Amino acid sequence: MTLTRGSFSYSNGEEYHGEWKEGKTHLLAHLSILHHCCFKCLRHGLGQLTFSDGTCYTGQFENGLFNGCGVLVFPDGSRYEGEFVQGKFQGAGIFTRFDGMRFEGEFKSGCVDGYGVLAFPDGGPCGGGTIHEGLFETNELMRRENSQGAVQRAQAAAAKARALAM
Repeated sequence: MTLTRGSFSYSNGEEYHGEWKEGKTHLLAHLSILHHCCFKCLRHGLGQLTFSDGTCYTGQFENGLFNGCGVLVFPDGSRYEGEFVQGKFQGAGIFTRFDGMRFEGEFKSGCVDGYGVLAFPDGGPCGGGTIHEGLFETNELMRRENSQGAVQRAQAAAAKARALAM
């Protein structure tokens, strides 16, 4: 197995800076997408991908997609820290919106889906300090109940994602 460091620029403006294993991009990648996201080269391992709008993902990749733990930060300051499957929020994680709204819990196919806690900050759209806890399906609260197990898993996944992003 040969590991080397190098850089490569694609014709679409995408750049890769990092390690190569057997001629393919590998661990500790830094990618900059200037025009659009294109996964001709399947990325595996830990890396960073920045889109032209400023959205930035740092975390694990599998077959060119966000997969495993990672941190996704949007230009408006919103962020997701947690688990991804095939490029979508999936599993345990924490989503914090630019206005302070925060969900800690379970996600499925990019949606709040499962147990968790949704909290709005003082002055939020639902009033000061509103908290909803329970079972969510496709971004809607279906049933109120204790969700501390899901919140603890979300906090652990977010901590792991932040550690990978450092």
